[in-house]
Amino acid sequence: MMTQLQATPLKTLSFSGRRSAGAAATATFRCSAAARSYSITLLPGDGVGPEVVAVAKDVLSVAGAKEGVELRFREMLMGGAALDAVGVPLPDETLAAARASDAILLGAIGGYKWDSNEKHLKPTGLLNIRAGLGVFANLRPATVLPQLVDASTLKKEVAEGVDIMVVRELTGGIYFGQPRGFGTNDKGEEIGFNTEIYSVSEIDCIARVAFEVARKRGGKLCSVDKANVLEASMLWRKRVTAIASEFPDVELSHMYVDNASMQLVRNPKQFDTIVTNNSYGDILSDEASMITGSIGMLPSASVGESGPGLFEPIHGSAPDIAGQDMANPLATILSTAMLLKYGLGAENAAKRIETAVTETLDNGFRTGDIYSPGTTLVGCKRMGEEVLKALE
Repeated sequence: MMTQLQATPLKTLSFSGRRSAGAAATATFRCSAAARSYSITLLPGDGVGPEVVAVAKDVLSVAGAKEGVELRFREMLMGGAALDAVGVPLPDETLAAARASDAILLGAIGGYKWDSNEKHLKPTGLLNIRAGLGVFANLRPATVLPQLVDASTLKKEVAEGVDIMVVRELTGGIYFGQPRGFGTNDKGEEIGFNTEIYSVSEIDCIARVAFEVARKRGGKLCSVDKANVLEASMLWRKRVTAIASEFPDVELSHMYVDNASMQLVRNPKQFDTIVTNNSYGDILSDEASMITGSIGMLPSASVGESGPGLFEPIHGSAPDIAGQDMANPLATILSTAMLLKYGLGAENAAKRIETAVTETLDNGFRTGDIYSPGTTLVGCKRMGEEVLKALE
């Protein structure tokens, strides 16, 4: 028996707000694949990135072709691979190609090789490409599939049925705030400092995205902050509460981030949609991912006011297993489903991929991160081959 993957039917998502002075902010997922021919920028990156992207590209091509969607691919350098080749982690040519495309599929970047480099020679680039593309809303689903409920580290009765969407603000907060840097305090000690800062327009935009997401899911939105301590969070809570009046059909609640991190482990089924800032979203979405059994199963989508979206698995580059055909490609494959659905409006092609992944799991195929006795252990390439068979 095949079980459909849970998905939020976000065919369109629009909201009014302001990301910058004088400009109304509108984010839209395409509703139909009218053009039928699209340009996709591939950013394989580092570690296992090239392996999982290669597998996902094949699945994406086949699924698109079956629905009459022609996809043209262009592979570009980013991360450590770009650093080694041209000396910068995000070359201008890569960003230009990404901006000119209809969607971007990213693998993973970074690794031990570059950890000891000076700051300007580290394989960063994620923050820069997100800012360069203007993708300020990150959607990260965390769904416990029936086939993998035993892979969760939580008790079955706690994990079973979990279906959470984390909406993370992506281009503001402490990761981008100024001032930042190094200095010396009045005792002569070296210090490092960063600034957590949010404007009304930034909060209003991500809040509207989250309310729209919640409206199309279970109608419940939990806003996570630290408003008992931080002024930025006080403003966050004030604005999210104000925006709630535009969505009377959505039930809004608030939770401090420390409590939210505890509740995700204690009773994750209480959450439907979570909205939070950049740093908290980074942490909570990774925590939520482990409820599902493996970070190797979860895709993500990052979208902005206009232009192409950025689609990527939420796992890292895993350099310890790179090149060994051990990586789980399903998160990247499911990211291509999000790319088709939310980036290109090709929902039928997206459903083909989701169903093929489900069927592959039903057939008992598992990579090492989700393996359990009685299932068939396969590598990255074989898992991709099985998904392709299921597509047929």
